[in-house]
Amino acid sequence: MKYYGLFGNLVAKSGKGDELASILLDASKILSNSKGCRQYIVSKDLKDEDCIWINEIWDSIEDHHDSLKMDVVKELISKAIPILAKPPEKGFEMEVIGGKGI
Repeated sequence: MKYYGLFGNLVAKSGKGDELASILLDASKILSNSKGCRQYIVSKDLKDEDCIWINEIWDSIEDHHDSLKMDVVKELISKAIPILAKPPEKGFEMEVIGGKGI
């Protein structure tokens, strides 16, 4: 089976990286029970503490899009937007074909 993958980062305003990471970790807990979510990994950049990387794997792009419509996810997005240093950019989309953890 092939999966939809999304890999990207968000950059927080100076000194807000931990706060952003906390919001994204809350998202990972919520999404762990969402339809089609295989993986939602949050990582802090070793060279920039305000840069947070997110690696997502979903059964389909539709499952990913549906997750963004959830009220609780919209609420987390609204908490994150004010602390971002720049607008979010589209991450790298991938076709995940296998490997450890899938």
